[in-house]
Amino acid sequence: MDRVYLIGICGGSGSGKTTIVRQIENIVPDFVFVPQDNYYKSAKYINNQNITAFNFDHPDAFDNDLLFSHLSELKDGHGIQMPQYDFVHHCRADEIINVEPKKVIIFEGIMIFSDKRIRELIDLKLYVDTPADVRFIRRMKRDIEERGRTVDSVIKQYMEVVRPGHIEFIEPTKTFADLIIPEGGYNQMALEVLTSFIRTTLK
Repeated sequence: MDRVYLIGICGGSGSGKTTIVRQIENIVPDFVFVPQDNYYKSAKYINNQNITAFNFDHPDAFDNDLLFSHLSELKDGHGIQMPQYDFVHHCRADEIINVEPKKVIIFEGIMIFSDKRIRELIDLKLYVDTPADVRFIRRMKRDIEERGRTVDSVIKQYMEVVRPGHIEFIEPTKTFADLIIPEGGYNQMALEVLTSFIRTTLK
């Protein structure tokens, strides 16, 4: 296989990273998608009442050793068995996905630049920079509709761990980005620059 290219998309929860993935898909339709969320450590004891007992907004919440191993394998042209995560029960799911290597890997998550080993594997680093109020509204809608959360538990988690975690661990990694995209997928000018940049880089 020719050189494998790893694109990393970072940004706070609800920043619009998925929209950027879809934009890249228009340029490179055949790629491997690796969500950092799949590599959360299990926390089965978590529920709506004790939601902050496990800090999902800390770099240590992820199985970074496995993540580094899997990304390295993919970059070397080998397949992996990617885990899945159950966000309703807060644990790794039983099923796995067999992932075959492709020329392009898209790696997306809130703290993908935090671990130096993983960061150095990424060839193109993007940071999606979206205002906090927009991110909070998107997060609340998702957590209630998709993850069985209550309004009170979403607010509690946001104020006690999500917001502090963003300020301490996510926002500072913006300095590692090759390209910062303000307003996520709604910044058409930035998206045009991104698509041009990717086309040129992949050539």
